[in-house]
Amino acid sequence: MINSQDIEFFSVIADSPSLAAAARKLNVTPPSVTQRLQALERKMSVTLVDRNLRTTKLTQEGKKLAREGREILLALEALQNDLLSNQSMIEGKLNVLAPLGFGTTHIAPLIARFQNQYPNLIIDLTLTDKPSWSHPIKPDVMIYIGRLKDSSLRCIHLVENKRFLLASPGYLASAPPLNTPEDLHHHACIALKENDEDVTMWKFHLPSKQTSSIRIEPKLSCNVGQVAKQWALDGYGIIQRSEWDVRKEIDAGLLVPVLTDYQLPKANIVALVSAEKSKRSRKLSLFLDYLSTHLPQRW
Repeated sequence: MINSQDIEFFSVIADSPSLAAAARKLNVTPPSVTQRLQALERKMSVTLVDRNLRTTKLTQEGKKLAREGREILLALEALQNDLLSNQSMIEGKLNVLAPLGFGTTHIAPLIARFQNQYPNLIIDLTLTDKPSWSHPIKPDVMIYIGRLKDSSLRCIHLVENKRFLLASPGYLASAPPLNTPEDLHHHACIALKENDEDVTMWKFHLPSKQTSSIRIEPKLSCNVGQVAKQWALDGYGIIQRSEWDVRKEIDAGLLVPVLTDYQLPKANIVALVSAEKSKRSRKLSLFLDYLSTHLPQRW
């Protein structure tokens, strides 16, 4: 009969692009991974991985073991944590995936304080400009900002977040008139590349409640929000940016909202998880509650 260690071992294989990559994660040699996998397959009398490919491709039995095995591990961890009388004894590992800018500014400090509250918990934070559930490091929770694509993931609303078009007073002082979205064709625009979105298509909700889309031709573009914002602050053009990142600059008059009669689509900040509430581990539920409580509700 297989045990939890067998399931944990195979989960690493299932989440790795190759057996060599799994060996690196486990800090062992590739031959030892192959030998242990063969032993597991003999124990179960099934083939779990297709050996004819360089990349890891699971058989139908392998997919079933990976999928249902994770649920078993989560259930075991939840049972263990529920039996612990002291909340500080919550343990295990929590993988968090977050956007680069927001994650650096807001999520990373909260994670450090949360881990300090539960010292037996290990938290791995991965920051990227393109957070995706298919990331090589399988997340327990993914923080996401922007338009959500169709997904089977559960969405937990954290903070409302508006988007603005902004420019510095210096840029606007010598810029052409800007009264309608179509006037953007005569302006220098700055594009921020994130979330695999079509970043050169700017959408507006018109006063008539209709939607208009303008294809900009950016003179500058970057995948790091801080860089794009600094270009706008330095007077190089107009940027579309989330309120969480520009509220201080707006209040200080360093960036001025433009086309304020038109609304941009909101980019609310959410947490995405795979499990429904009743099946989430205690560590994940506590972390989601902590985020909801400690993230600012107004920028």
